[in-house]
Amino acid sequence: MDQIEQLKEKLQKQEKLASLGILSAGIAHEIQNPLNFVINFSKMSVNLIKDLTEIVEDNEDKFSEEDREDLEDIVADLKENMAKISEHGERAISIIQGILLISRGKEGERLPTDMRKITKEYVWLAYHAMRAKNKSFNVSIHEEYEDNLPITVAIPQDMSRAVLNITNNAFYAVWQRQESEGEEFKPEVTIKVYSHDENICVSIADNGVGMPEEVKQRLFENFFTTKPIGQGTGLGMGITRDIIEKEHGGTLTFDSTEGKGTIFTFTIPIKKR
Repeated sequence: MDQIEQLKEKLQKQEKLASLGILSAGIAHEIQNPLNFVINFSKMSVNLIKDLTEIVEDNEDKFSEEDREDLEDIVADLKENMAKISEHGERAISIIQGILLISRGKEGERLPTDMRKITKEYVWLAYHAMRAKNKSFNVSIHEEYEDNLPITVAIPQDMSRAVLNITNNAFYAVWQRQESEGEEFKPEVTIKVYSHDENICVSIADNGVGMPEEVKQRLFENFFTTKPIGQGTGLGMGITRDIIEKEHGGTLTFDSTEGKGTIFTFTIPIKKR
């Protein structure tokens, strides 16, 4: 009866997460519209600055040298500000599109997928999610992304889930160790994305608490979790293995030493249409 109650509780949590996913998709869609306005008006402002610069240049003999220098400084600052607004607006749009892809992506639809881009986006989404739960959390994130990484055909929303699940666990592991050892411990997570033998490889390593032998043996069991009630469903790693191995014909391996850290590595074949 206790196991049935625990299963019921976990399934209820899954239902809440599904509802949250629908809500997130709606919020993401609504935020995307004003962001598009921000980006479009920033681009229009860049054009206006260009026009203003031309007018100033045509009439520079009417300004004192000091006024001309001030104008040049102001125009330079405006250009830099507009570039930053556009850059971060585009990044926000990219994140929102990723959220929509996870929430609404067609089941099993295979698309050209940039694993370099997906990994980077979802590593930082996981980081900010962890920070939202715990403002004191911080970690050094080391990123190594191979240039000109081949595009592969995959299910992008599922690959996003895989990266997110593993990275969430890495951040949680370093946070646990930091809570145990205090400020002397310096949490680190290292992300690598590279190609090898016609495969794309993603490795996510942390210097967190590591795993004892029992956890290693049960890691992929459904509903097995080492997190407190309400913080984990015990489904993440099983889903991740299915995504990598069953859906994409890849491999998922890990190596962990208790008290020192863990590294997960998954590979998927490079496939083209």
